[in-house]
Amino acid sequence: MVKLSLDSTFAALSDPTRRAILARLALGETSVTELAKPCAMSLPAVSKHLKVLERAGLIARGREAQWRPCRIEPRALKDIDDWLAHYRRFFDESFDRLDAYLQKLQAKGRTQERTQERTQERTQERNNRGSKRKDRKHARNKQPRS
Repeated sequence: MVKLSLDSTFAALSDPTRRAILARLALGETSVTELAKPCAMSLPAVSKHLKVLERAGLIARGREAQWRPCRIEPRALKDIDDWLAHYRRFFDESFDRLDAYLQKLQAKGRTQERTQERTQERTQERNNRGSKRKDRKHARNKQPRS
């Protein structure tokens, strides 16, 4: 039964006009005429969208004399949120694991960089010492022999 409810809810939410209607109703109760104003469609077309939303349990329509107010039904949205909570936890845990892995890689990379820097410094020092030795040897060889 929950699956059927979610199916009709997601089907109702698949249409951008119906999502716009819900967004407007989130601001407060209003009439069908007011809901139809921003839509480029007839009142009967808007009424069809409202019937889909009503069947999905996303809105409720009342009757007060000639006025037919529509209001959002937060319970249906709560059901969706509850269903999505499982997936939200899954992704949060996955992102936490990914974050920990990336931090581990970054720490490893910094360690490798420091090791490479030290190795380059040592190599440079050895090369400098070797150059100095060669320079001294070369200088000795250039000195006139007595």
